[in-house]
Amino acid sequence: MTSLVLAAVTCAALLHASWNAMLRGGRDRLWSMTLMMLAVTGVTAIAAVFVPLPARASWPYVVGSAALHTVYNLSLVRTYRSGDLGQTYPISRGSSPVLVAVGAALFAHEDISLVAAIGIALVSGGILSLALRRGGIRSDFLPAAFTTGVLIGAYTVVDGIGVRLSGNSLAYANAMFLLWGLATPILYFGMRGRPAAYTPAQTAIALTGGLVSLVAYGIVIWAMQYDAMGLVSALRETSVVYAAIIGRLFLRERLSAHRIASCVAIAAGAACLAF
Repeated sequence: MTSLVLAAVTCAALLHASWNAMLRGGRDRLWSMTLMMLAVTGVTAIAAVFVPLPARASWPYVVGSAALHTVYNLSLVRTYRSGDLGQTYPISRGSSPVLVAVGAALFAHEDISLVAAIGIALVSGGILSLALRRGGIRSDFLPAAFTTGVLIGAYTVVDGIGVRLSGNSLAYANAMFLLWGLATPILYFGMRGRPAAYTPAQTAIALTGGLVSLVAYGIVIWAMQYDAMGLVSALRETSVVYAAIIGRLFLRERLSAHRIASCVAIAAGAACLAF
């Protein structure tokens, strides 16, 4: 992995944890997610005037990814209703790097080195261990959290293949984000009919979260042009380290010695991916 891609995806990991914390801290998470997508729609609609369309071969992946992302939004909101950020986030994110590596091998014929495979295993294992408590993983939120992880793996592989066919990562990302951004508000108003009662500050936080998510995943799409999907995915998921810290500082969630040890394992895995 080149130093530029490494630095960019590490930055994306921090941004990713930040917008997830914004969503987790919202009073009505479905409305918060909708506001995020409205911000994404606004920016990408303006950008569409200046950004070219991606190559025709990538459009099935654009549409497929937007659909998977929309289902992911709903699954993520459901997951965050079940448990705290420090447990639900690791289950969702920890299961995806291995799924991405397997999916990339099956559908994009990607190979990874032994060191990279060890790195992916350390990152995924460390992430999943973050969800463990003395009494074990709570079963009430496990299905929703794991479903979210499967969706993450699916849309990451779809985007990894799609961006390589697009001829332009910015064009691909903008088209996908625009379709994704439009779908969530349509679903929300179809289900709820009217917006939640948010203060201006709450609305601003959610809108900011949308812009942060746009930049965070846009970087990941760009990076998958240059490196294996499994490596990029695993490095992105080191965001759980930042999520644990954010959860402790701003959401008053517990950061135990066990979680710190898990973060060390994740960091060791990320170091393997840098080679």
